[in-house]
Amino acid sequence: MDYIRYKQYHSACGDCCGAESQADSPQPDGHRGHKHKDDHEHGADNHGSWTVHWPLLAALFILMVMLVLEYGFDVIPERWLGLVIYITAYLLSGYEVLLLAFRKALRLDFFNEFFLMSIATLGAFAIGSYSEGVAVMVFYSIGEWFQDTAVNNAKRSIKALLDIRPDQATVWRDGIWKTLDPAVVQIGDRVQLKPGEKVAVDGILLSEHAAFDSAALTGESKPDTKEKGGAVYAGMINLNQLAEVSVTALFKDSKLSRILEMVQDATTRKSQTQLFISRFAKIYTPIVFFLALLVVLLPMAFVADYTFRDWLYRGLVFLVISCPCALVVSIPLGYFGGIGLASRHGILFKGANYLDVMTKVDTVVVDKTGTMTRGVFRVQQVVAADISVEELLQFAGALESKSSHPVALAIVSYAQQNINVPLPRLEVSALEEIAGHGLKGRVEGHEVLAGNTRLLTKFGVSYAHSLNEGVDTMVMIAVDGRYVGHIIIADELKPDAAEAVSGLHALSIRVVMLSGDKQEVADRVASELQIDEVYGGLLPEDKVGRVQALKDGGSKMAFAGDGVNDAPVVALADAGIAMGGLGSDATVETADIVIQNDQPSRIVTAIKVGRLTRRVVWQNIVLAMSVKLIVLGLGAGGVATLWEAVIADVGVALLAILNAVRIQHISIREQELLS
Repeated sequence: MDYIRYKQYHSACGDCCGAESQADSPQPDGHRGHKHKDDHEHGADNHGSWTVHWPLLAALFILMVMLVLEYGFDVIPERWLGLVIYITAYLLSGYEVLLLAFRKALRLDFFNEFFLMSIATLGAFAIGSYSEGVAVMVFYSIGEWFQDTAVNNAKRSIKALLDIRPDQATVWRDGIWKTLDPAVVQIGDRVQLKPGEKVAVDGILLSEHAAFDSAALTGESKPDTKEKGGAVYAGMINLNQLAEVSVTALFKDSKLSRILEMVQDATTRKSQTQLFISRFAKIYTPIVFFLALLVVLLPMAFVADYTFRDWLYRGLVFLVISCPCALVVSIPLGYFGGIGLASRHGILFKGANYLDVMTKVDTVVVDKTGTMTRGVFRVQQVVAADISVEELLQFAGALESKSSHPVALAIVSYAQQNINVPLPRLEVSALEEIAGHGLKGRVEGHEVLAGNTRLLTKFGVSYAHSLNEGVDTMVMIAVDGRYVGHIIIADELKPDAAEAVSGLHALSIRVVMLSGDKQEVADRVASELQIDEVYGGLLPEDKVGRVQALKDGGSKMAFAGDGVNDAPVVALADAGIAMGGLGSDATVETADIVIQNDQPSRIVTAIKVGRLTRRVVWQNIVLAMSVKLIVLGLGAGGVATLWEAVIADVGVALLAILNAVRIQHISIREQELLS
């Protein structure tokens, strides 16, 4: 119990105590803290319960009774009896604080709140201020109780937000359906999903169709209908019919497991404000300790009627009010709240530091396809030259069937519906994907090119230059070095793309769009969305150059993209945003922030969450420091008593905590989000 209490105090106030972090502290069994988080969380839960705190509650009851007798009925017990009663209450409320102070003193660590509180309260007993000494310890311990409870609730709310992994899966094994632990399910297994059941592992749908609730992953309550072959992810809920899924990833490698890991890791990455406050607390605490000594000793040389007892009392007041826990606890609590608030709306911050970064962003750079547009292309027209449309689709469809690009999927889907020869029967070899250009390969012995005009130019294929003037996305096809036609593809804007741009403009943020499509296509999209700057016809390395130029120009920049080719630019930006937590693994791994529901308007939400969090954190810093400085001055001047000191210390801490906790309970409405 003592150890658990130590870990709880340490977790809440470890920085101001100058001790090592919880994750690095040795556990009783010799392992590091994060290896046994279940045991730790069990202790955390106990720490917040009333039954564990019965000694503190008993001490509070004794103190209240003694104060009522003394000040309400003028009943003062004999000195020895009062001392026994107050010592009993003192030990009930403060034995753990005294024990921790002793342990730290053995390690020559004197500049921590436990030691300061122990000195202050024992000093009060030494000068006969029994009730005040007990009051300091009781209310300090109550304050710590509330602080620890708030921190634990914040951590639990973040973990519970995404820790929705089911603990069983129905798997076809040995000719029967067996209920197994998801951890033992293998790739290729067939899993059955009953209506209302959570998906345990990632896979592809074997049933003809099924509807899923993906709110836990994306923050969206709208049902997601999947057709046969569609991707299904752990954490989704099967809504209304029996379905079967073929497993494509192990339980530990599922998207949900990785997302949960991201959220848990996020709480360990401190913001610049947290790091500053931690460093500040380690300097501040010894300074106020020595100032308290000066308050007691320095007046001996200047005050004619110097009385040691009076100045010692002032020094004790100074020690009580000096504890910086209101800062050290409420600030990380504010960031926990910000991470949790964002997570509930499908936005994963990989660290508190990125909440801070988003408050400073003045430019948001977005990719076009898959970020501002749906990335779901459809064939609008097929133009053949010298060969038939069916032959053109055979060559193009067979080659594109080896690619997962959205344009390729659109061509393959269209070809399968409009030609007689199944694409899988066509022999494709020597496939080569040329970044920013297209595909090159051999189909049934013929060399085939499928891509943009740059691809044909690269391989010396001539074509009508009037084709360069088209506005829509165009896939050029060449066979054996000869242009044979093209396929016109169209994409659609995402429903909230315009809302995202207008929301960013309302925050005085410039929007820049980069696209691999030709400039005319990019210009049309930018015009519809009223984007400030647009650059089309870019290769992946060109995007990196544009982003670097913006950074060199002094812009604090966030980049949002969804494809594998966007990963280098995401890594380069001050804040890299991956659109679609269920999308490209490379981009999600590289990104600092993941928007799971693929909505660009959530970029605005992410910025507003960051700004709210920072505002609350600085409110707490100003509140705590202002009150402490005032009461420190009053204490040194003999105006404030220990009663005022403890009420100010605990009161400020509780106000700061309540202010931080409210972030977790904000109900976001899209039109009045965090105004």
